[in-house]
Amino acid sequence: MKILLTIHHELDPNTGAPGITWKLGQEYQKLGHEVEYYSFDNLPQKLPGMLESMMFPEFLASHISALSQKGAVDVVDASTGDAWVWAKLPRSSNSPVLVTRSHGLEHVMHLENLEEARVGNLNLSWKYPLYHGGFRLWEVANSLRDADLSLFSNSYDSNYAVEKLGVDPGRTRVFVNGIPEFFLNLDFEPTPEAEDSVIRIALVATYIPRKGIYYGVPALNKIMARYPQVEVSFLGTCCPEAQVYADFEPSLHDRIRVVPRYPYETLPELLRGHHIKLFPTLSEGFSVALMDAMASGLAPVTTTTPGPMEVVIDGDNGILVPPRDTVAIEEALERLITDRPYLEKLRRNAYATAQKYSWERIARDNLTLYEAALSQKRGTK
Repeated sequence: MKILLTIHHELDPNTGAPGITWKLGQEYQKLGHEVEYYSFDNLPQKLPGMLESMMFPEFLASHISALSQKGAVDVVDASTGDAWVWAKLPRSSNSPVLVTRSHGLEHVMHLENLEEARVGNLNLSWKYPLYHGGFRLWEVANSLRDADLSLFSNSYDSNYAVEKLGVDPGRTRVFVNGIPEFFLNLDFEPTPEAEDSVIRIALVATYIPRKGIYYGVPALNKIMARYPQVEVSFLGTCCPEAQVYADFEPSLHDRIRVVPRYPYETLPELLRGHHIKLFPTLSEGFSVALMDAMASGLAPVTTTTPGPMEVVIDGDNGILVPPRDTVAIEEALERLITDRPYLEKLRRNAYATAQKYSWERIARDNLTLYEAALSQKRGTK
């Protein structure tokens, strides 16, 4: 197959949705398929801010049309909102199959943004309703409705799209993301048994409100003050170290490590020696960072949001807490710190769960969906 993968960001293998897009393409190539990417890197000139996002579907439509005329593409796998312009154009029987892929449904994130703004944790500018809270949601909904196949990263997003956005349920599927080979079958380091031995907590996420920092940080302040053996690492914050330190009591700073950015392949080493993954996210599609931590033998403490609930079973391979509940986060962390056998159980089960998510298997599953969509399209023309 000739596959075009698109993403409305720069194609950075070390970041969320772009990294997923890049990795899928790499696996497709290993399996013998032709892959091309289209991202912000392909735009003819650097456009300012929001204009880059707004113009991307027009540039992509022109590119897909050119490929279609040459018969150079069988499947367009586009992230939500990317291909809506091309989807509105007349399509012939030889047109490629259009797959729209959601890395986390924007409408669900929008509702969480509104709630965070309501409680005073997020300041939405006057521009927000014009694009991200308005036209962008229209683009996403149309790209999903007009696709031959819509892929969602969790069941909640899929159901929301069907019930609220009018997406054909017969054209929806739930997919999962994978973890690279360097995260599979890592050595498992047992949990230290002594009560005064060091316990390390890792937060692997950007330091932004959507990742739950306004609820996780207060819990960590209390836990670190109560348990001097607890150390915390913030990895991939994408913000200055001082911004993180400013949210903690000065007496705790020597037990906090902040790594704003890192090459993805170094993450297993950065996570070595950690035991708990705190992930108080408010909205998530399917978190690769969560799976990476589980593959490294960290027990997750995360929220009952759609993405984490696809993989975390409360009391089995992690602890689930309600979103925006600082007390519940604190209690979950305290339980794991004081009950080492329980922590060991969750860590081992989390580790075992993650081994099922190899990119090769997931790429093959995606290709099966492509082939079915191609067969259906050709059979109805």
